[in-house]
Amino acid sequence: MRQPGGLSSMSEQSPETRREAGILLHPTSLPGPHGIGDLGGAARAFIDWLASSGLSLWQVLPLGPTDNDAPYMSWSALAGNPMLVDLVALRDAGLLDDGDLDAPRELGEGPHVDYRAARAFKEPRLLKAAKRLLETPEHPLSGAYRALRDKEAWLFDAALFSVLKRQHGGVAWWDWPVPLRDREPSALEGAKKELADAIEAEAVTLFFFEHQWAELRRYCNDRGVRVVGDIPIYVDRNSADVWTHRDLFFLDEKGLPTGVAGVPPDYFSKLGQLWGNPLYRWERMAKDDFAWWRTRLGRCLTHADIVRIDHFRGLASYWEVPFGAPDARGGRWVKGPGIAFFQAIEKHEGRLPLIAEDLGMIDEPVVALRQEAKLPGMRVLQFAFGGGGDNTHLPHHHTEDSVVYPGTHDNDTTVGWWRSAEPHVRTHTQRYLSVSGDQIHWDLIRASFASVGRIAVVAMQDVLGLGAEARMNTPAEADGNWRFRLTGDPFRREHAGRLHEIGALYDRIPSLREAKREAKED
Repeated sequence: MRQPGGLSSMSEQSPETRREAGILLHPTSLPGPHGIGDLGGAARAFIDWLASSGLSLWQVLPLGPTDNDAPYMSWSALAGNPMLVDLVALRDAGLLDDGDLDAPRELGEGPHVDYRAARAFKEPRLLKAAKRLLETPEHPLSGAYRALRDKEAWLFDAALFSVLKRQHGGVAWWDWPVPLRDREPSALEGAKKELADAIEAEAVTLFFFEHQWAELRRYCNDRGVRVVGDIPIYVDRNSADVWTHRDLFFLDEKGLPTGVAGVPPDYFSKLGQLWGNPLYRWERMAKDDFAWWRTRLGRCLTHADIVRIDHFRGLASYWEVPFGAPDARGGRWVKGPGIAFFQAIEKHEGRLPLIAEDLGMIDEPVVALRQEAKLPGMRVLQFAFGGGGDNTHLPHHHTEDSVVYPGTHDNDTTVGWWRSAEPHVRTHTQRYLSVSGDQIHWDLIRASFASVGRIAVVAMQDVLGLGAEARMNTPAEADGNWRFRLTGDPFRREHAGRLHEIGALYDRIPSLREAKREAKED
């Protein structure tokens, strides 16, 4: 499962002691001509800029395919998102024509992704390219597609699910005809035969992502940049994963959940967050040493060098909400799989490069599990100020096994946070960091780099000093999220230079350490 470029393969220092830094930027937020960021020229320009800054990590959000805006609600936990495929590369490969790249003006390069318009533009072109590849068996990509098709069973599971959902007008799988809902063998074989061409074409569009992402990841690694991926702890109820593995989830005979996932009231929401994902039958998963999870982690590690486990606390205990509840307040805590989960993974796969997202309502069992599993946890500077001195997000409480952020994708941008902060929060920040706050985004970038935490990650919005209009996500709010997009000339030399200066000051530039080591050896 371990991929080249993972934590165990890095240079002179051990993974537990190397200091690094990186940028958080989801590919959908990249600029480009087709309404949504993609894996083409802008992605490479970003990687070049990142490498020029000396930083060595690129953190992304989940890369799975979605029917809406949210990357955390994917209809396949194992596939990649075809909406990220670069059409220019397909044209250059002879699978599209020049005219296919002419986008309508409304797509443009504005500050927000228009998912509906981008999907309407890209899907027919992806289908055209897929059909052209299937009609050209001698094409250079045909062999790579056949190799993926023959090796990865998930590819046709995902393609079949997507095509069946489309054939049934987009309704959820539990509302399909009972034979298909329940995956009766005769119904599945009939569907595969009747829809064979559509399923194959869908599989090719999923292949396009795999091929382009593998090339882009190599481009990263060749420039000393590693990818930090993100794996949501739960999967979407209306997904190929739940449909094909109903026995691993708490569902009734009709496919309806008996309880769903969420979190209790917290900093983000007085009503809690009702996510609605089906809950795992952890005891059943444990019988084969969590084989489904090992496959899922393996897929994520084909896309990334390190993986952040979102909502890590759900592995210690999770919030179970009765199905049909109006909000998450009526839930209860239920014990999760605990350390047995990580012991089983290590038994089969060795130690994997993982990060625990341990934010929210964290109790001692969660801390103990993270420490026993030997995983780094997260600290967020926007949570640090305005309270008591025992706040674990304050830099003087950070530990080496911390991944430090000014703010994550769930926070406001640092400038937006500062503008809306209460006076006592501002005063505490100014006194603690000995700053005026006139450039608060660089103040928190510097503080995150100065932390003893081994990794620091900064949202691209904070490098650019953008305000609340550039926020990526507001938890517990259904609309307006995940749409932020870079515009103009975002990859500026002066910003790379400033990051390099701060990174060098706080020993977060791996290439500088390598150069010093080689100089000493000479």
